[in-house]
Order: sequence, then structure tokens, then C-alpha cells
Amino acid sequence: MAIEVFNRYEKKCLLSEDAYQQMLALIKPHMTLDAYQQSNGFYTISNLYYDTPADELIIRSLEKPVYKEKLRLRAYGVPKANDHVYLEIKKKYKGLVNKRRTDMVLSEAQRYLEVKKLPDWKPYHNRQVLNEIQYLVSRYHLEPAVYIAYDRCAYFGNGLRITFDSNIRSRRHALQLEAGDFGEPLLERGQWLMEIKAENAMPLWLTRALSAMALFPVSFSKYGRAHQIKMQREVHQHA
Repeated sequence: MAIEVFNRYEKKCLLSEDAYQQMLALIKPHMTLDAYQQSNGFYTISNLYYDTPADELIIRSLEKPVYKEKLRLRAYGVPKANDHVYLEIKKKYKGLVNKRRTDMVLSEAQRYLEVKKLPDWKPYHNRQVLNEIQYLVSRYHLEPAVYIAYDRCAYFGNGLRITFDSNIRSRRHALQLEAGDFGEPLLERGQWLMEIKAENAMPLWLTRALSAMALFPVSFSKYGRAHQIKMQREVHQHA
């Protein structure tokens, strides 16, 4: 059974192509390639973020409050109506990220998010997580806001997970996971987003590697970046 509850600290860095290759060489002796990895070294993650018509959740998140939360529907690759996906609620409190998710069939999840009524319980559901999500959707009028997909290479070991995301793309039309994983780029060509996800403190070898390469954490949210691009376009349209 897939893990459905995560608690960890996350650090993010933006890397050039050269820095990405250097980091790969540094982490391979200490970590193992993720089990989801495909033969070409990457797998695609697609997400549909939900928000209010006024984008309240992402606006609050970008203000860097002590507590923030997001709701998204996640799949690996491009799912079909009968495929299983994850409905996730992601919270952050004082730097600690808590991600809780439940397995659902895509059509079932879409119907639930449309009518806001809990589905009949199935063995693959996480009932506690569904109740938490129900509380969130009952507080806000949530609707599909943005689609975001990316190609990921991931490593893990000893409570540590490091992911490298490239070709991050988004769209604000065709807001269905089954519509395909196309979209406009959110990063410059050749840029990588590295995320370090640790249950405890980072190991010494990783701290030294980051220091030697002069890599420093940045504040970066994929959904946040997509929202900023949206706002910039609206300003230009009204200029």
C-alpha cells in the first residue's frame, strides 16, 4: 500500500544543467533511485490544483503565513477515467510540510469535487483524509484552477528524498487530468528544480555538497509561479 501521510521539512533550489549533473554525481553513492523510475530515468507527475474563484488559497500561500494549505488531484502520467489517482491536501505549518492523500478513481474524484458530497466508502479510500478534505471543500467554493505537470527524477535513502523536476508546464484551460500533459513552461530552458525532503536534519555529506556548490534554498512554488504569471499577464492586458 502506498504511503498516504507524509511529514517532512522541504528545501528547494533552482539548478542549471551543470549543477544538476554535479548533484547527481554527489548523491548517487548515498541514495537509491526511486522505485517509480522509468527506464529513461524520469516519470511524469500531473496535478490539478483547486482554488476559489478569487484564488484565495494561493494568494494566502504567497503571503507566507504561519499556516497554509492546498488541495490538488495528482496522477502519474495521463490517467483515464477508471484509473486510480490521489486526492491530496498539503499543509505547511512553521516550515513542516504535512501531506495527506487518499486513493480514488479519477471519475469518482471528479464527481466528488463537483458535488462536494463524500462518496460511498471503498476499501482503497483513506476515510480520515477524506473527512479532512471534506472540511476544506465545505469551507471554500473550490473549483479547478490550474494544471501543472513535470518530469521527475527521484532518489531516496535513510529518511531523505531528493527530487529533480524539469519541463515544468502549466495551463489554465482543458482543466482535466485526462486531457493530456501539455502546457506552457514555468522555468527557463535548462533549469531544474531540486527539492530536498527530509524527516530530520540533512546529512552532513549533503550539507557539505550544497555548501561546496554554493547552492542556497529558494522560495519556489509551482502553483505560486503559475499564479504570478497569470497576474503579470492581467496587468499587461489592462495597461
